[in-house]
Amino acid sequence: MFKQKNYTSKALEKEYMFQHPGVRTVSKIKDAAMNKHGVVLEERLAEEVLKHVVVNPKLKIDDFSNYKEYTEVINAAYAFISGQDEDGDSDDHQQGGSSQES
Repeated sequence: MFKQKNYTSKALEKEYMFQHPGVRTVSKIKDAAMNKHGVVLEERLAEEVLKHVVVNPKLKIDDFSNYKEYTEVINAAYAFISGQDEDGDSDDHQQGGSSQES
């Protein structure tokens, strides 16, 4: 099991669980979210983050009724997997993850 984090949104105070999918998958998420010019596309990034990182509740873009909530959750989840998480490790739940990935 990989590193997990509980996240409560500021916009609607909803609870989410993020799970780090591993370094290879983070690279694939980043690659899949870019167009041919290297520009990150919001919709593609959100789809990949919701598919691989937000594990509870499982959501799709259309499940959000509030754009502020949607962007906040996607940005927080991406910050978590890319190491830019500003909240530190206070909410993390280490589940004995393997340090070896191939």
